[in-house]
Amino acid sequence: MSGGLYDMNVKDFDKTLDLSKIRCYGDTMNDGKVQISFTLPIKNDDKGVEAARQMARKMGITEPNVACSKTLDKNFTFYVVYGSCPFTVNYEDLKVQSVDNEVMDMHQVDDFIRENIGRKVVMVGASTGTDAHTVGIDAIMNRKGFAGHYGLERYEMVEAYNLGAQVENEDFVKKAVELNADVLLVSQTVTQKDIHIQNLTNLIELLEAENLRDRFIVICGGARITHELAKELGFDAGFGPNKYAEDTASFAVTEMIKRGMK
Repeated sequence: MSGGLYDMNVKDFDKTLDLSKIRCYGDTMNDGKVQISFTLPIKNDDKGVEAARQMARKMGITEPNVACSKTLDKNFTFYVVYGSCPFTVNYEDLKVQSVDNEVMDMHQVDDFIRENIGRKVVMVGASTGTDAHTVGIDAIMNRKGFAGHYGLERYEMVEAYNLGAQVENEDFVKKAVELNADVLLVSQTVTQKDIHIQNLTNLIELLEAENLRDRFIVICGGARITHELAKELGFDAGFGPNKYAEDTASFAVTEMIKRGMK
């Protein structure tokens, strides 16, 4: 096979790759090829296709080609557009905030708690606000966990309480105080109109108003959550996709020691 990366061996590839000017990759290095999708509130006809093409151009996409137009309703159409993105990113200069601590497995977390805290750590989790989705909090807390990663209920030195979904922030905090919690875990799945940011902000404001913020390690997670966002909102840490109970537990117990919580 010829073309693109297949013409290079690994050593040649390393020499030619300029990380200060990376572009999207389709089938040839730096060709900028991308695929985007969006919905427009218009009919699915030739004029609609041209509108989608023009929309892509305004996004900076060159040579846009509408590969798919799908009628959603009488006046709504979904489009898939191929084209090229002319912009580059300086990968070498990027700085990303991330949780910076060693991730321990379940047994290591249990041993760490025994040796450094000497009692069970109480972790209370929920999907708060109007969010009715429990998939995220269940993956972290339920015994069976997710994708082969056991949940916190299986940890010997963790006392885990999963409060479920649609838990009001006020009730969440009240239960955490009642259970004498060490760690609060908040999952947010619904993100339309940034409702997750409003809800997470409300929780921190509530804790601060009640002078409880420093009493807990407060962690949030979800598909749209980053550590940077979490810190901006006042949380101790944030975990996005492909993070599991051991990531959360490792940070929580390590942070407890840093803050002298025993």
